[in-house]
Amino acid sequence: MELFTEIILRAGRSAVELALFILLPVMVVMLSLMRLLEARGVLDWVVRHTAPLLRPAGLTGLGVFAALQINFVSFAAPVATLAMMEGRGASDRHLAATLAMVLTMAQANVTFPMAALGLNFGFTLLFSLIGGLAAAAATWHLFGRGLSAAEGPVDETLHHRSADGARGVLEVINQAGAEAFKISVSAIPMLVLALVVVMALRATGAIDLLTAVLAPGLTLLSIDPALILPTLTKYIAGGTAMLGVMDDMLRAGSATPALLNASAGFLTHPLDVAGVAILISAGRRVARVLTPALAGALVGIALRTAAHALL
Repeated sequence: MELFTEIILRAGRSAVELALFILLPVMVVMLSLMRLLEARGVLDWVVRHTAPLLRPAGLTGLGVFAALQINFVSFAAPVATLAMMEGRGASDRHLAATLAMVLTMAQANVTFPMAALGLNFGFTLLFSLIGGLAAAAATWHLFGRGLSAAEGPVDETLHHRSADGARGVLEVINQAGAEAFKISVSAIPMLVLALVVVMALRATGAIDLLTAVLAPGLTLLSIDPALILPTLTKYIAGGTAMLGVMDDMLRAGSATPALLNASAGFLTHPLDVAGVAILISAGRRVARVLTPALAGALVGIALRTAAHALL
């Protein structure tokens, strides 16, 4: 019992440090910047001018906005945009392409803190975009071609706060700060539970046993066995929990920044149990197009994985 209590306290301390001293400052700055760009109309301009270029991949203006949200806000931010697309008459085929893109791209709530741990953010962002476009195009032209492309009267107007004057700017920043605090604090329970499980598995020798069993096969494939633990954590508990495990491994010396960068292609996206559950909560039609979206997302993630592993 004493060992279990010690594990809980260590996990709690690590989770709070990660959430409040790494995740929170990064999210405050990036969310404030994003919300100010929204309020100033900069994102409207970006969406308006890039949407026509991305139409061949099955993306609309709101789809472009969803891409900006997942790369610069968090994996949960596109939920509102997907719900907006469904409510405003976007076709099932457009929804599937957008969902595939979101499931593929790098989630800001993981990549920004990881940049402080040694992740090459520029490279990750570049192949997040390339992988997301590949996923959307594969879904639009291949996996989702049987879905209806008929659209209702679609309103793609983006509604957001105004930042006119010093008071307006301050309100936007305060709102972004509150949003960042909510994201960071809400990550603590999952971080604590994930780290408790991980530390308990280590203490009982289960991780060592699993590594010993899988290591020969992974070595033949030139895969570092150290990735077993963060990979299991990511696909079961989500990206934020994986971030906590990777941070702990880096501190302990069992992982390196080079390993972090090589594995970022398949560890920094929302295609996991928690991520999928949250994203399909956007609406009934969004959930209905999950199967073709998953197929397209696997194409994009495979591309991202190869890029990070090889380059």
